[in-house]
Amino acid sequence: MTDPRSTAVVLLSGGLDSMVCAALARERGFEVVALSVDYGQRHRVELEAARTIAGALADRHVVVPLDLRAFGGSALTADVAVPKDGVGEGIPVTYVPARNTIFLSLALGLAEASGARDLFVGVNALDYSGYPDCRPDFIAAFERLANLATRAGVEGAGFTIHAPLQHMTKADIAREAARLGLDPAISHSCYDPGPDGGACGECDACRLRAKGFAEAGLPDRTRYSPC
Repeated sequence: MTDPRSTAVVLLSGGLDSMVCAALARERGFEVVALSVDYGQRHRVELEAARTIAGALADRHVVVPLDLRAFGGSALTADVAVPKDGVGEGIPVTYVPARNTIFLSLALGLAEASGARDLFVGVNALDYSGYPDCRPDFIAAFERLANLATRAGVEGAGFTIHAPLQHMTKADIAREAARLGLDPAISHSCYDPGPDGGACGECDACRLRAKGFAEAGLPDRTRYSPC
């Protein structure tokens, strides 16, 4: 069993936010167990990015297959067009039903089995698409649930859910990546990549990412697909 004081489970999607989150966990002195979920997402290139990032930042990388296409209900898991008209009001069709609840539940199970008591997730509630499972209230509620629903929590070895990017803008996150010496080019954020795996440049994720680099005054080294 690993030392619960030194190991953290980090949800690693392959995007910029999760990469920065993993690096922050390492900076805080944790050994990083990265958890990625192969959920049938249309932007599967992000899993390749997750493997690359894990190779640089994680001590262990676990990839769990969980095909959410069986549920559908999202442009990322069903035959629904990804919006390309900018970040709008309301919850967009790229929202995957209960995704962060599902993913954090998997991370919680891995943490308890591994003896870890710290979980990191790269959610953000400032420059984001309005997903309800990215809000601070959700993170606080899940931490309470984690400590009610597990043997470790009931026996007093409670869990802490870390969301270090929660109140950062995308510009702040881009600056953190630079401060940590990360290469943003190895991460992938696009919801609708081209056949060559390059970013589309038009979906919400691409627009928010580009906005962050521009506002931070940093070069955007994202690889875009040809128009």
